Amino acid sequence: MKPIITQLEERISSVLTELIGEPAAAVVKPTQDPKFGDYQANGVMGQAKKLKTNPRELATRVVEKLDLSDICETPEIAGPGFINLRVKTEYLTASLTALLNDPDRLGVDTHPEAPVTVVDFSSPNLAKEMHVGHIRSTIIGDVIARILEFLTGKPESIIRQNHVGDWGTQFGMLVAYLKQTHPEVLDQPESFEIADLGVFYQQAKLAFDNDEAFRKQAYQETVNLHRHHDPSLKIWRAFLNESMHHCQQVYDKLGVTLGPEHTRGESAYGELLANVVSDLDKAGMLKESNGAQCVFMDKFKNRDGEIQPLIVQKSDGAFLYATTDLAAIRYRIDQLKATRIIYVTDARQIQHFDMVFTCARQAGWVPPAVSLEHVPFGSVQGEDGKPFKARSGESIKLKALLNEAVERAQSIVEDKNPDLPENEKAQIAHAVGIGAVKYADLSSNLVNDYIFSWDRMLAMEGNTAPYMQYSYARIQSIFRKGDIEQDHSSITPDNISITDPAERTLIRTLLRFNEIIETVGHDLRPHLLTTYLFDLSQNFNTFYNACPVLKSEEPLRTSRLFLCRATASVIQAGLNLLGIETLEKM
Repeated sequence: MKPIITQLEERISSVLTELIGEPAAAVVKPTQDPKFGDYQANGVMGQAKKLKTNPRELATRVVEKLDLSDICETPEIAGPGFINLRVKTEYLTASLTALLNDPDRLGVDTHPEAPVTVVDFSSPNLAKEMHVGHIRSTIIGDVIARILEFLTGKPESIIRQNHVGDWGTQFGMLVAYLKQTHPEVLDQPESFEIADLGVFYQQAKLAFDNDEAFRKQAYQETVNLHRHHDPSLKIWRAFLNESMHHCQQVYDKLGVTLGPEHTRGESAYGELLANVVSDLDKAGMLKESNGAQCVFMDKFKNRDGEIQPLIVQKSDGAFLYATTDLAAIRYRIDQLKATRIIYVTDARQIQHFDMVFTCARQAGWVPPAVSLEHVPFGSVQGEDGKPFKARSGESIKLKALLNEAVERAQSIVEDKNPDLPENEKAQIAHAVGIGAVKYADLSSNLVNDYIFSWDRMLAMEGNTAPYMQYSYARIQSIFRKGDIEQDHSSITPDNISITDPAERTLIRTLLRFNEIIETVGHDLRPHLLTTYLFDLSQNFNTFYNACPVLKSEEPLRTSRLFLCRATASVIQAGLNLLGIETLEKM
């Protein structure tokens, strides 16, 4: 079902284009004040300047040629040239009926022609345990992948890639320390376990910094890895497996759609890196600078006007992140056949990816039809405005953070529902705690730094996961209170009545679900979905307070129950796309 806004924009833009003689676009937005109708179109004023005519006169000409009779009442011109549009009641009831009769997609069209898309997210450094700094990439990337899968209707066309850090000197250090502290790993690497990866890394780093003999051994193990020395590789793989096991525990607790099959680390591109450098050289793009091999692109200059280099090989022959990222782009285009590649990383890497993307295109490795997109996000900060860390000053382990979220939610459940069975309390606490962490992250504009506040994210009021989960549970309680089995058989527009402005507002909001999902899939801004769900819940509460449901007479009672069912379905679908559980009771 094509979004109402899209239909209105297409028709108005078509008339504008005809009148002006060149492509012209109208912008249609929902109105906040009912006296202006349901939607308001603008864009006429800008086009009027081109024609050197009065905007209101142009708006009049547009309305004269515009046929929206199947959707709207007669358009009205307001102010200097706005076009106010009120959707017909019959159209609203028919559209809501279509949504209710489409429980799997709720009116959202599939796009089977959508491109094969790679979503690169999470990407922890396997030398250390995941910490709070990894949370945003993991959560945001998961939501983007979920929404794109939903839009395409073809899960196989969305390819998750966990580009983990699993190579370099730090791994030579870890292999050396493993040999020193766990010699049994040489004989049985598959049985190797580490209770605390963070402590293990710190101990290895301490030895590396303070023991010259150990440091030489670590460098030698790095050389062994680069030369594919089998004993060293076996130990390295044992460490990677153990580290990924720790990561997977976090992914499972978070409920994100990442598994071992999605992992493709830096080491996977090791044999491709030399070709990246040689092919850049063949393309005439390489220049030597202080012994390093660099690509200089006019677009990137520092404050002094000097061109900044993209270094692809250091003077000692070592490759860098840029080299690996270039190799990954080639692999994803050539082998995975991706025509849309999305990277979800923090905003500090904006210039890095801009340089890598520009270099890859100038080298001719990226066909014009392939889209390279970077989704940057701000950092996680404490309420003091500083990077969010433990009192000790160290980064907070992500596993510990999630455990604390569940524990705090458990306290809330104990206070509100002490009589619930223990297993039910645990289920609610997990859903609320994990949901609160995810929703709070997703509800902020990605590019902004995100303030981590336990009190705010676990609040039962405001734009929070607990509020959304409670809104869903509250609707379900209406059906339990009325002892009503939700009927999922087909309905007709005759089953829906609009007798109160609150009903009309709720239906309009419900019918925006497809528009919001389409927009998020295109713009990759998950906070638009959280904002929408919050608006929907508020509009439902207004409806519920203004319009009795169970106490209404038939056929109004059934109509309002359908509005309740539609709202619950959209909230559940929206939260599911955010990776957040809904609860029948809270």
